[in-house]
Amino acid sequence: MLLSGAATARPAIVYVMRHLQRDAGADPSLNASGQANAARLAAWFGHDRPVAIFVSPYKRARETVGPLAAKLGVAPREYDPRDTANLVADVRAEKGPVLIVGHSSTVPAIVHALGGPEAPELADDDYARIWIVKRGGKSVTVVPLSEKQPR
Repeated sequence: MLLSGAATARPAIVYVMRHLQRDAGADPSLNASGQANAARLAAWFGHDRPVAIFVSPYKRARETVGPLAAKLGVAPREYDPRDTANLVADVRAEKGPVLIVGHSSTVPAIVHALGGPEAPELADDDYARIWIVKRGGKSVTVVPLSEKQPR
């Protein structure tokens, strides 16, 4: 019996990150540091660029990917940050690299659901790091946005 490729398909690379530095408030915008890092994110991808971008419905997540999405011509897709299983199913249906922007409380769960190791929630001041999940979680690398994209 042959299994459908769609059931086991998954992108080779999934990038997961927390939104960038924000102002205070209920649904804040990025602050000046966050805006500068959003521009840095747009320039960070030299290869294996995302073909799909998933963001939570919060302003800071959308603003994190704004410059990158504009550069790539990719419309960000919103997901429910309380429904990691549905997000992972949507990500696995994609045919190329994917970027997910989450929050301090969701990034570790997303990485784990993609097959990576369990990790604690991120600290409140933990920004500008990208988890690169490859081969269904068999390889997970964490790279600061200040460093070049690894090959």
